[in-house]
Amino acid sequence: MERTLTAFSGDYWIATGDEDEVRAALHAMGDDAQNILLFDDHTGRQVDIDLQASVAPRGRGRPKMGVQAREITLLPRHWDWLAAQPRGASATLRQLVEDAVKASADQPSPRAAMDAAYHFLTAMAGDRPGYEGAIRALYARDRGAFEAAAAAWPGAIRTHGLALAEPAFSA
Repeated sequence: MERTLTAFSGDYWIATGDEDEVRAALHAMGDDAQNILLFDDHTGRQVDIDLQASVAPRGRGRPKMGVQAREITLLPRHWDWLAAQPRGASATLRQLVEDAVKASADQPSPRAAMDAAYHFLTAMAGDRPGYEGAIRALYARDRGAFEAAAAAWPGAIRTHGLALAEPAFSA
């Protein structure tokens, strides 16, 4: 699942897209790109990106894959099944995890959506009237109460918070 970011300048939405798209939008703003807050749309948390990033030339040798060796505990029948797989235990486990990640990417977790909306709203609306009521409504999955509590907020903040919370309200 590709990470999407959303940029705000004060109460105003600036851009949503992958890191390169957001970086390009901020570059296009020139000197007007001040007091920008970037949010990861999956987690709702603030993030920083390198605005000067460019693709580094690839060096020689195998690419680093970021593999981390960790211990897992399986039942004997699981180890037996893995041992019988033609690609080996590690490759089979990696493929099973990748398949599960892809399957769950299409169905965002209601809890993850609530948490992402909470993180975003805490940063952008935490001092606004109705914040506490909106958060209570969010975790109660009460869309109507959420919209009522957030009615006085700037449209971009209300709309983005609602978009992040949507999987929780529709579950």
